[in-house]
Amino acid sequence: MRNTWLRLLAVLLAFGLIAAACGDDDDTGTDSGTAEGSATAEDSATAEDSATASATASGDAAGDFDLTGVCPDPLVIQTDWFPESEHGALYQMVGDDYTVDIEKKVVSGSLWAPGPTPTGINIEVRTGGPAIGFAPVSSYMYTDDSIHIGYAGTDGQVTQFAEAPMLSVIAPLEVNPQIIMWDAEAYPEVESIADLGEAGVTVNVFAGGTFSEVFVAQGIWSADQVDPSYDGSPARFIAEGNIAQQGFASAEPYNYEFVFEEYAKAPAFELLHDAGYVAYSQTLAIRPDDLEELRPCLEKFVPIVQQSIVDFTNDPARANAMIIDAVAQYADFWVYDEGVAQYSVDTMKELGLKGNGPDDIVGNMDAERIQKVIDDIGAAGIEIPEGVTPEAIFTNEFIDESIGF
Repeated sequence: MRNTWLRLLAVLLAFGLIAAACGDDDDTGTDSGTAEGSATAEDSATAEDSATASATASGDAAGDFDLTGVCPDPLVIQTDWFPESEHGALYQMVGDDYTVDIEKKVVSGSLWAPGPTPTGINIEVRTGGPAIGFAPVSSYMYTDDSIHIGYAGTDGQVTQFAEAPMLSVIAPLEVNPQIIMWDAEAYPEVESIADLGEAGVTVNVFAGGTFSEVFVAQGIWSADQVDPSYDGSPARFIAEGNIAQQGFASAEPYNYEFVFEEYAKAPAFELLHDAGYVAYSQTLAIRPDDLEELRPCLEKFVPIVQQSIVDFTNDPARANAMIIDAVAQYADFWVYDEGVAQYSVDTMKELGLKGNGPDDIVGNMDAERIQKVIDDIGAAGIEIPEGVTPEAIFTNEFIDESIGF
């Protein structure tokens, strides 16, 4: 999958003025805690939960959750975009003592395990996209060795393997949220991505997307249907009404119905996954050369992430409040409110974007599914770097098979 920041550029133009209105001098001057007037973690948690969290965050780490001397401190995770609910499992692990670095766009705090239980170390969740010059996370990690874990997608791991190999250790998202969407009123007979191909509908996508080349090679679309001129703006989709466009199930349908007033309706869509393009997206990955050094840490940390996926999905209020607060403090063009945050969580549940695989385990990955992606990319005429195998780009070694929904 292309880097996640691409799909979010679709709201850049529409949100520009809104973002300017949301930020003020007080917000941009805040560098820790929560911004006045924004949602807070305590607003979304009970008083008892907040007291417990504060007490445990400053206490001693316990048992299997003790990461002191085992993991780097702070443990640094590089995301691919601004804070959003798709990243909820990460923010679930950040304590109520969190601070927000507005200039670097980093949320830092004590690292919580389930309970909540302190781990004895701290965590940094770093913003991607514009904060790192729109560089792919994999490439950026090879320029900054202070980052221990970064976001990766299966197709990017394949195509970038020669220059910036990444090894996925857990998949917080079971299904890639990326979609192709279309106007249901303009095309009432279209129910799928394949139907778009049969109907000859123009599909507007960002240039260089691997999935579009795969669909053309498979005969789902014709090459002349694919228009790789998508510039991130919703303007063309709204104005023309007769094209299809890429997006994400966890955001765009909400924005087009409730934010973009000129459109004000939900588009129809199908997940790339349901159309047969089954790449994992936004996995947590390391540089393969760091595996031995990080192995003791990953043995303890990955199960904590697994439980955080479950806990966030079941009760997202505290982490979503932190996400909303951090975005408000950044006061950039990207805006994020309670409406889209809740929509994202609900949609991820409804569509199974977060959930167990074919077994009862959360976060593990399937070698046959990854091999299919490799085969599909190769069949599309895209060069597969030497050495690319499922085992070269993922491992389930650190997954606790007892943890699931």
